[in-house]
Amino acid sequence: MDAVKKTLAAEGTKGLYKGMGAPLATVAVFNAVLFTSRGQMETLLRESPGARLSAGQQFICGTGAGLAVAFVACPTELVKCRLQAQSALQSAAVVVEGAPAVAMAGAPAATASAAAQTIKYTGPMDVARHVLRSEGGILGLFKGMTPTLMREVPGNAAMFGTYEATKQLIAGGKDTSQLGRGSQLTAGGVAGAVFWMSVYPADVIKSVIQVDDYRNPKYKGTFDAFKKVFAAEGIKGYYRGFGPAMCRSVPANAACFLAYEMAREAMG
Repeated sequence: MDAVKKTLAAEGTKGLYKGMGAPLATVAVFNAVLFTSRGQMETLLRESPGARLSAGQQFICGTGAGLAVAFVACPTELVKCRLQAQSALQSAAVVVEGAPAVAMAGAPAATASAAAQTIKYTGPMDVARHVLRSEGGILGLFKGMTPTLMREVPGNAAMFGTYEATKQLIAGGKDTSQLGRGSQLTAGGVAGAVFWMSVYPADVIKSVIQVDDYRNPKYKGTFDAFKKVFAAEGIKGYYRGFGPAMCRSVPANAACFLAYEMAREAMG
Protein backbone atom coordinates (compact mmCIF):
# COMPACT_ATOMS: atom_id res chain seq x y z
CA MET A 1 0.00 0.00 0.00
CA ASP A 2 2.91 2.35 0.72
CA ALA A 3 4.18 1.78 -2.83
CA VAL A 4 0.75 2.63 -4.24
CA LYS A 5 0.56 5.84 -2.17
CA LYS A 6 4.01 7.01 -3.22
CA THR A 7 3.41 6.21 -6.88
CA LEU A 8 0.11 8.10 -6.86
CA ALA A 9 1.76 11.08 -5.14
CA ALA A 10 4.64 11.22 -7.61
CA GLU A 11 2.93 10.37 -10.89
CA GLY A 12 -0.79 10.16 -10.37
CA THR A 13 -2.96 7.29 -11.55
CA LYS A 14 -0.97 6.87 -14.77
CA GLY A 15 2.03 5.85 -12.70
CA LEU A 16 0.25 2.65 -11.71
CA TYR A 17 0.22 1.64 -15.37
CA LYS A 18 3.84 2.47 -16.18
CA GLY A 19 5.32 -0.01 -18.62
CA MET A 20 1.97 -1.50 -19.60
CA GLY A 21 2.14 -0.50 -23.26
CA ALA A 22 4.23 -3.50 -24.27
CA PRO A 23 2.19 -6.10 -22.33
CA LEU A 24 -1.11 -4.66 -23.61
CA ALA A 25 0.16 -4.65 -27.17
CA THR A 26 1.21 -8.29 -26.95
CA VAL A 27 -1.33 -9.81 -24.55
CA ALA A 28 -3.38 -11.21 -27.43
CA VAL A 29 -0.26 -12.74 -28.98
CA PHE A 30 0.87 -14.09 -25.60
CA ASN A 31 -2.42 -15.84 -24.88
CA ALA A 32 -2.80 -17.02 -28.47
CA VAL A 33 0.62 -18.71 -28.31
CA LEU A 34 -0.05 -20.11 -24.83
CA PHE A 35 -3.44 -21.67 -25.53
CA THR A 36 -2.63 -22.73 -29.10
CA SER A 37 0.50 -24.52 -27.91
CA ARG A 38 -1.48 -26.16 -25.15
CA GLY A 39 -4.08 -27.26 -27.71
CA GLN A 40 -1.41 -28.80 -29.91
CA MET A 41 -0.01 -30.69 -26.94
CA GLU A 42 -3.52 -31.92 -26.07
CA THR A 43 -3.91 -33.27 -29.62
CA LEU A 44 -0.62 -35.16 -29.31
CA LEU A 45 -1.57 -36.71 -25.98
CA ARG A 46 -5.17 -37.72 -26.76
CA GLU A 47 -5.71 -41.40 -27.44
CA SER A 48 -8.70 -40.56 -29.63
CA PRO A 49 -10.36 -37.34 -30.86
CA GLY A 50 -12.35 -35.68 -28.07
CA ALA A 51 -10.90 -37.90 -25.32
CA ARG A 52 -10.57 -36.09 -22.00
CA LEU A 53 -7.13 -35.67 -20.52
CA SER A 54 -6.08 -36.23 -16.94
CA ALA A 55 -4.60 -33.53 -14.74
CA GLY A 56 -1.20 -35.17 -15.25
CA GLN A 57 -1.54 -34.96 -19.01
CA GLN A 58 -2.57 -31.30 -18.73
CA PHE A 59 0.58 -30.77 -16.66
CA ILE A 60 2.58 -32.02 -19.66
CA CYS A 61 0.56 -29.78 -22.00
CA GLY A 62 1.38 -26.81 -19.79
CA THR A 63 5.07 -27.64 -19.99
CA GLY A 64 5.02 -27.42 -23.78
CA ALA A 65 2.91 -24.28 -23.75
CA GLY A 66 5.25 -22.62 -21.25
CA LEU A 67 8.27 -23.39 -23.41
CA ALA A 68 6.63 -21.76 -26.43
CA VAL A 69 5.27 -18.69 -24.68
CA ALA A 70 8.60 -17.88 -22.99
CA PHE A 71 9.83 -16.57 -26.36
CA VAL A 72 7.03 -13.99 -26.31
CA ALA A 73 7.23 -13.21 -22.59
CA CYS A 74 10.95 -12.49 -22.36
CA PRO A 75 11.29 -9.49 -24.73
CA THR A 76 7.90 -8.12 -23.73
CA GLU A 77 8.72 -8.12 -20.05
CA LEU A 78 12.20 -6.74 -20.60
CA VAL A 79 10.55 -3.64 -22.06
CA LYS A 80 8.04 -3.47 -19.21
CA CYS A 81 10.70 -3.90 -16.51
CA ARG A 82 12.93 -1.19 -18.01
CA LEU A 83 10.08 1.33 -18.06
CA GLN A 84 8.99 0.47 -14.51
CA ALA A 85 12.57 0.73 -13.20
CA GLN A 86 12.92 4.11 -14.90
CA SER A 87 9.73 5.26 -13.23
CA ALA A 88 11.09 4.22 -9.83
CA LEU A 89 14.30 6.18 -10.41
CA GLN A 90 12.31 9.19 -11.52
CA SER A 91 10.25 9.07 -8.32
CA ALA A 92 13.46 8.80 -6.27
CA ALA A 93 14.83 11.87 -8.02
CA VAL A 94 11.69 13.83 -7.12
CA VAL A 95 12.06 12.83 -3.47
CA VAL A 96 15.74 13.84 -3.35
CA GLU A 97 15.16 17.21 -5.00
CA GLY A 98 12.18 18.07 -2.80
CA ALA A 99 13.38 16.84 0.58
CA PRO A 100 14.79 19.12 3.34
CA ALA A 101 18.57 19.01 3.74
CA VAL A 102 18.34 17.52 7.24
CA ALA A 103 16.08 14.70 6.05
CA MET A 104 18.62 13.74 3.42
CA ALA A 105 21.55 13.37 5.84
CA GLY A 106 23.34 10.14 4.99
CA ALA A 107 21.56 9.76 1.65
CA PRO A 108 23.66 9.57 -1.54
CA ALA A 109 24.15 13.12 -2.82
CA ALA A 110 24.25 11.98 -6.45
CA THR A 111 20.92 10.09 -6.35
CA ALA A 112 19.02 12.69 -8.37
CA SER A 113 21.74 13.19 -10.98
CA ALA A 114 22.27 9.42 -11.31
CA ALA A 115 18.55 8.93 -11.80
CA ALA A 116 18.49 11.69 -14.40
CA GLN A 117 21.38 10.09 -16.26
CA THR A 118 19.70 6.68 -16.19
CA ILE A 119 16.31 7.86 -17.43
CA LYS A 120 16.38 7.67 -21.21
CA TYR A 121 13.30 5.88 -22.53
CA THR A 122 10.32 7.66 -24.03
CA GLY A 123 8.20 4.52 -24.44
CA PRO A 124 8.18 0.80 -25.31
CA MET A 125 9.48 1.24 -28.85
CA ASP A 126 12.30 3.44 -27.59
CA VAL A 127 13.36 0.70 -25.16
CA ALA A 128 13.38 -1.85 -27.99
CA ARG A 129 15.38 0.47 -30.27
CA HIS A 130 17.94 1.14 -27.53
CA VAL A 131 18.41 -2.56 -26.78
CA LEU A 132 18.73 -3.48 -30.46
CA ARG A 133 21.23 -0.68 -31.06
CA SER A 134 23.33 -0.82 -27.89
CA GLU A 135 22.84 -4.14 -26.10
CA GLY A 136 23.68 -6.89 -28.53
CA GLY A 137 20.98 -6.66 -31.17
CA ILE A 138 18.11 -9.13 -31.20
CA LEU A 139 19.74 -11.27 -28.51
CA GLY A 140 19.59 -8.28 -26.18
CA LEU A 141 15.79 -8.49 -26.18
CA PHE A 142 16.10 -12.01 -24.75
CA LYS A 143 18.18 -11.00 -21.75
CA GLY A 144 16.79 -12.98 -18.81
CA MET A 145 15.64 -15.89 -20.98
CA THR A 146 16.90 -18.53 -18.54
CA PRO A 147 14.82 -17.34 -15.57
CA THR A 148 11.91 -16.69 -17.94
CA LEU A 149 12.02 -20.38 -18.91
CA MET A 150 12.36 -21.28 -15.22
CA ARG A 151 9.13 -19.38 -14.63
CA GLU A 152 7.05 -20.21 -17.70
CA VAL A 153 7.75 -23.94 -18.10
CA PRO A 154 7.07 -25.21 -14.55
CA GLY A 155 4.62 -22.37 -13.87
CA ASN A 156 2.35 -23.18 -16.79
CA ALA A 157 2.70 -26.90 -16.13
CA ALA A 158 1.46 -26.31 -12.58
CA MET A 159 -1.23 -23.88 -13.73
CA PHE A 160 -2.83 -26.08 -16.41
CA GLY A 161 -2.49 -29.19 -14.29
CA THR A 162 -4.11 -27.44 -11.33
CA TYR A 163 -6.87 -25.99 -13.51
CA GLU A 164 -7.85 -29.43 -14.76
CA ALA A 165 -7.48 -31.05 -11.33
CA THR A 166 -9.70 -28.38 -9.73
CA LYS A 167 -12.36 -28.73 -12.40
CA GLN A 168 -12.41 -32.51 -12.04
CA LEU A 169 -12.56 -32.19 -8.25
CA ILE A 170 -15.58 -29.90 -8.49
CA ALA A 171 -17.22 -32.10 -11.16
CA GLY A 172 -16.50 -35.32 -9.32
CA GLY A 173 -14.83 -36.96 -12.32
CA LYS A 174 -13.14 -36.41 -15.68
CA ASP A 175 -16.28 -35.07 -17.36
CA THR A 176 -16.20 -31.32 -16.67
CA SER A 177 -18.47 -30.30 -19.54
CA GLN A 178 -21.39 -29.46 -17.26
CA LEU A 179 -19.52 -27.09 -14.95
CA GLY A 180 -21.00 -23.63 -14.54
CA ARG A 181 -19.26 -20.30 -14.98
CA GLY A 182 -18.66 -19.95 -11.26
CA SER A 183 -16.80 -23.25 -11.14
CA GLN A 184 -14.70 -22.28 -14.13
CA LEU A 185 -13.83 -18.96 -12.48
CA THR A 186 -12.88 -20.76 -9.28
CA ALA A 187 -10.65 -23.25 -11.09
CA GLY A 188 -8.97 -20.45 -13.03
CA GLY A 189 -8.34 -18.41 -9.89
CA VAL A 190 -6.82 -21.39 -8.06
CA ALA A 191 -4.65 -22.15 -11.10
CA GLY A 192 -3.38 -18.56 -11.20
CA ALA A 193 -2.48 -18.66 -7.51
CA VAL A 194 -0.59 -21.93 -7.94
CA PHE A 195 1.35 -20.47 -10.88
CA TRP A 196 2.87 -17.69 -8.79
CA MET A 197 3.33 -19.75 -5.65
CA SER A 198 5.40 -22.27 -7.61
CA VAL A 199 7.70 -19.95 -9.55
CA TYR A 200 7.73 -16.46 -8.01
CA PRO A 201 11.46 -16.45 -7.13
CA ALA A 202 12.31 -17.05 -10.79
CA ASP A 203 10.23 -14.00 -11.71
CA VAL A 204 12.14 -11.82 -9.25
CA ILE A 205 15.46 -13.00 -10.66
CA LYS A 206 14.23 -12.42 -14.22
CA SER A 207 13.36 -8.84 -13.35
CA VAL A 208 16.66 -7.95 -11.65
CA ILE A 209 18.62 -9.39 -14.59
CA GLN A 210 16.52 -7.55 -17.18
CA VAL A 211 17.13 -4.15 -15.54
CA ASP A 212 20.80 -4.83 -14.80
CA ASP A 213 23.32 -2.44 -16.37
CA TYR A 214 24.52 -3.81 -19.70
CA ARG A 215 28.02 -2.29 -19.55
CA ASN A 216 28.64 -2.79 -15.81
CA PRO A 217 26.47 -5.76 -14.84
CA LYS A 218 25.93 -6.59 -11.20
CA TYR A 219 24.99 -10.18 -12.00
CA LYS A 220 27.07 -12.66 -14.01
CA GLY A 221 24.06 -14.84 -14.75
CA THR A 222 20.94 -16.43 -13.37
CA PHE A 223 22.49 -18.44 -10.57
CA ASP A 224 24.78 -15.58 -9.59
CA ALA A 225 21.68 -13.40 -9.26
CA PHE A 226 20.02 -16.03 -7.05
CA LYS A 227 23.10 -16.08 -4.79
CA LYS A 228 23.45 -12.29 -4.56
CA VAL A 229 19.77 -11.64 -3.87
CA PHE A 230 19.83 -14.26 -1.12
CA ALA A 231 23.07 -12.86 0.35
CA ALA A 232 21.63 -9.34 0.44
CA GLU A 233 18.05 -10.01 1.55
CA GLY A 234 17.69 -13.64 2.53
CA ILE A 235 14.74 -15.75 1.45
CA LYS A 236 12.38 -12.75 1.60
CA GLY A 237 14.34 -11.22 -1.28
CA TYR A 238 12.84 -13.87 -3.56
CA TYR A 239 9.31 -12.77 -2.67
CA ARG A 240 9.40 -9.00 -3.11
CA GLY A 241 6.03 -7.90 -4.45
CA PHE A 242 4.46 -11.32 -3.95
CA GLY A 243 1.26 -9.92 -2.42
CA PRO A 244 0.39 -7.58 -5.32
CA ALA A 245 1.28 -10.32 -7.81
CA MET A 246 -1.17 -12.71 -6.17
CA CYS A 247 -3.87 -10.04 -5.98
CA ARG A 248 -3.50 -9.54 -9.73
CA SER A 249 -3.00 -13.15 -10.76
CA VAL A 250 -6.06 -14.73 -9.16
CA PRO A 251 -8.75 -12.56 -10.80
CA ALA A 252 -6.77 -12.18 -14.04
CA ASN A 253 -6.40 -15.93 -14.54
CA ALA A 254 -9.97 -16.59 -13.45
CA ALA A 255 -11.17 -14.19 -16.16
CA CYS A 256 -8.70 -15.55 -18.73
CA PHE A 257 -9.76 -19.18 -18.30
CA LEU A 258 -13.43 -18.23 -18.31
CA ALA A 259 -12.95 -16.28 -21.56
CA TYR A 260 -11.11 -19.28 -23.04
CA GLU A 261 -13.91 -21.70 -22.09
CA MET A 262 -16.58 -19.36 -23.47
CA ALA A 263 -14.70 -18.88 -26.74
CA ARG A 264 -14.13 -22.60 -27.14
CA GLU A 265 -17.83 -23.30 -26.56
CA ALA A 266 -18.85 -20.59 -29.02
CA MET A 267 -16.60 -22.03 -31.71
CA GLY A 268 -17.90 -25.55 -31.08
